Amino acid sequence: MRQSVSILLFILLAAGIGIFTSCNDDDGLNIFTLEEDRQFGRDFDQEIRNNDEFDVLDEAQYSSAYGHLNRIKNDLLGSDDLNHREDFDWKARIIKNDTVLNAFAVPGGYMYFYTGLIRYLDNEAQFAGVMAHEMAHVDKRHTTQRMTKIYGFQFLTGLLLGEDPDKWAEIAADLALGLGQLQFSRNDEYEADEFAVKYTADTDLYPKGVAGFFIKLEDEENRPKIPEFLSTHPSPDNRIEQIDAVWKDIDSPTGDKSPERYREFKNALPE
Repeated sequence: MRQSVSILLFILLAAGIGIFTSCNDDDGLNIFTLEEDRQFGRDFDQEIRNNDEFDVLDEAQYSSAYGHLNRIKNDLLGSDDLNHREDFDWKARIIKNDTVLNAFAVPGGYMYFYTGLIRYLDNEAQFAGVMAHEMAHVDKRHTTQRMTKIYGFQFLTGLLLGEDPDKWAEIAADLALGLGQLQFSRNDEYEADEFAVKYTADTDLYPKGVAGFFIKLEDEENRPKIPEFLSTHPSPDNRIEQIDAVWKDIDSPTGDKSPERYREFKNALPE
């Protein structure tokens, strides 16, 4: 990963006239191009799949589970509200770990869903809402915007020159856990929730499914410990209210929750 990232950064520096002050069509300053987002995602994905700490399920071996995963993904990609539907790779992976209630995404459209989260949710609308939320982080380019803000041009130059070569491992861990300097801002999270509702509204599924995870955390008497990555995010109550406001703003569309089909998805996961 480090070698390919260094090549990527060299291209960035060689071609990046005006990148110190340029803004793209997305909100916020971002010195990464769309192609660099894609390459970052490909490098990161390779690193994840080669790392024994992440038990990524093989798509051929678990074709039924990935069939459900990719069907939901493709339905969401049909939304007209996506800016970069054609620009990114949009790959979804399943990580086997039943103790982790988490999902995360990295630039270029690479998304990762832990089996613990998949098993925890009740229906397909809830899961599609979570996936749509991760898609929104990618589509709005929140990660590379955060990297631009936190690290900046000087840091990227240092990586190119071989300074602090282990930094990419730290960045990968931050992205996977939603922690550290690269954790999304509250505005990022609210925006991802907003567009999760909008993307899902363009499918046959209930658009407020994205709130389902937070409703479960709020309603269950014996709920699991709230994941650490949520400790710095907006509270579940606030997010449920914001999601409801967006839903009403787009005329309160309805849709299916598809619990039976979602059970088939969960049953296709490894024991």
